[in-house]
Formats: sequence, C-alpha cells, structure tokens
Amino acid sequence: MIGMIVRFVVSAIVLLLVSYIVPGLRVAGFTGALIAAVVIAVLGYLVELAFGKEKISRFSRGTVGFLTAAVVIYLTQFIVPGSIQVNIIGALLASLVIGIVDSFVPTELR
Repeated sequence: MIGMIVRFVVSAIVLLLVSYIVPGLRVAGFTGALIAAVVIAVLGYLVELAFGKEKISRFSRGTVGFLTAAVVIYLTQFIVPGSIQVNIIGALLASLVIGIVDSFVPTELR
C-alpha cells in the first residue's frame, strides 16, 4: 500500500515538472497532478488489459507505446476536467518527456 502511494506521489511530481517544460500541458497544482496521475495509471492499466502488456508497456514501448501514452494523457483531461489541460502536441511531447524521465526516475516500483 505504501509503495502504491509513493508511486502516485512520484508520478504526480513528474507530471508537475513535465508541465513546466512542455508547452501545451497545464496541471492545476499538486492535487490536480495527483488526480491526473491516478487517472493516467488506471487508463494505462485498462489499455494494457485490452492490448496486452507486451505490446504497449513502457519497457517495450516503441512507437505504439509512445502513441498510447500520448492518447492516455490526452484523454485524462476529459475524465478530470480542471485538473489537467493538454493539446495533442502537448500530449505527444509529454509522453516523450515522461518516457525519458521515467528511464531515470522510475514511477513503478520494481
């Protein structure tokens, strides 16, 4: 349970930092980032269930995983309006930056 909380807090911090770097992505404070991180995790999990973890996981991401992450980030704004605002270019850039940051600061406990 503590591990999951730590993962969401780290994900929220990464999302906040990315929102300062990426144009087209705005997050409404830490609470908004935390809510968005939870929604992104749930949507990502549902996509992995639908398509299989081998095809879209962040470890074997490739183009499909990159685009899937961008779509998940983009769809999050419709599920939690007010917490996150992103355009398509912002979602693509955020997916790229989060993928790079995630290789150094993993948001999933191994």
